[in-house]
Amino acid sequence: MDRTPRTSRTHAAASRSTLAVLLLALTTLFVPPARAQDNIFTGTSTGVTSIRIAVADFKPLAADAGTAAFKQTFDTTLYADLATAGIFDIVSKSLMPSGTPGTPAEIQLQSYSNAPASATMLAFGSIGQVGGKLVANGYLFDAKNLQYPQVLAKQYSEAPSEDSARQIAHRFADEIVYRLGGGTPGIAETKIYYVHLSGGDKEIWAMDYDGANQHPITHLGTISISPRISPDNTRLAFASFGKYGFQLKMYSLLLNRYIAFPSGSGSSVSPAWAPSGNELAYGAAPRGSFEIWVADSNGNLGREITSFRGGNVSPTYNPRTGSQIAFISGRTGLPQLYVMNSDGSGVQQMTDGGYVSSPSWSPNGQVIAFAWDRKYGPGAPGGQDIYIMEVATKKWQQLTHDGGRCDFPSWSPDGRHIVYANSSDGRAEHMRIWTMLTDGTERRPLTGPGADMPNWSWK
Repeated sequence: MDRTPRTSRTHAAASRSTLAVLLLALTTLFVPPARAQDNIFTGTSTGVTSIRIAVADFKPLAADAGTAAFKQTFDTTLYADLATAGIFDIVSKSLMPSGTPGTPAEIQLQSYSNAPASATMLAFGSIGQVGGKLVANGYLFDAKNLQYPQVLAKQYSEAPSEDSARQIAHRFADEIVYRLGGGTPGIAETKIYYVHLSGGDKEIWAMDYDGANQHPITHLGTISISPRISPDNTRLAFASFGKYGFQLKMYSLLLNRYIAFPSGSGSSVSPAWAPSGNELAYGAAPRGSFEIWVADSNGNLGREITSFRGGNVSPTYNPRTGSQIAFISGRTGLPQLYVMNSDGSGVQQMTDGGYVSSPSWSPNGQVIAFAWDRKYGPGAPGGQDIYIMEVATKKWQQLTHDGGRCDFPSWSPDGRHIVYANSSDGRAEHMRIWTMLTDGTERRPLTGPGADMPNWSWK
């Protein structure tokens, strides 16, 4: 006798039925084969790379215990933000000169520009509680320019708290990245939305870009998947399992509540926002087979833009133009990556083998990240890894290697980072979220097990 709880059996069946649509097949189309390439330039890291920067601990403005705690949080966060930005060669703390400069008058630039620090840029300042506020004065100096060194000077004032110390550090880091990174905004203030497994349920959670401040958004007590944040960061679309299968839902982050979103007949999954925020693309199965649909941001005026048996799901808009949609289709057999115009015309097959899932379009509109098991099949070597493909040439690059199952890549808004889910043993409950640079380096985990399907905020 099966003693599995009924809700668990239902949830498992729902997950299997959703994935099964990608295994449906119909016919075979010839396309030019995708070609491997050693390196793909994403086109967004337009600033000078590997800028050697020293990040001095900030000088305390007061000697109270509260200031000491806030200062430690600030110092740690600022250093980590700049170390992971992807454009800096950060000076080790062990190579920094002694002393804690808090103002420009206290700086001896040559002690930072000379060996062993050999810094090109220097970030420093002061922090403390003044008049009931947490105040930070931050400076960025050109360590090689002794005559006119100041590049940036900012003052921040917030209600004193650990979170305020972190957020001030994030804002200052983003200012530095913007100035030195070719005018591309930093990502320290961005968020990541993801699926969190708890018991037999999956809820939508959020966290800061660095994995801090993890907290739940939904409390539905069912299976909720595929969170997608709107371009203005005010609404969260996702799919949730209910009486009639998976249906799209909408949550307002301004109102902190669910807002009305119509449920069509059949299941609806994998929502994706147009960069204008005025439209959503999604996979829907009103007649049993999933197709790509597009509706306005309120879920109205829905229209089908694909019509080809085999399952069509996981749309993602070109965020630069909004005029193209990448998606996954099983029309030629195993699921492959396709690109089409946003009205459904001009369909082009991008991959021609293996098993492809979870496309995500880069902010510059030139590259698509996706999960790909290139040697899919019983007994076949290889595994599911994260790849990127240049849309114009179909040249691809493998980013992860032999680390178990990797899935659900999502680009940072600066185009320098990708967040993804990974399970070293392939088990879904062991999935955790990782981040890496877009060349596959600097990989590090953001969560423990039970985290999946990350989606990076637009800004």
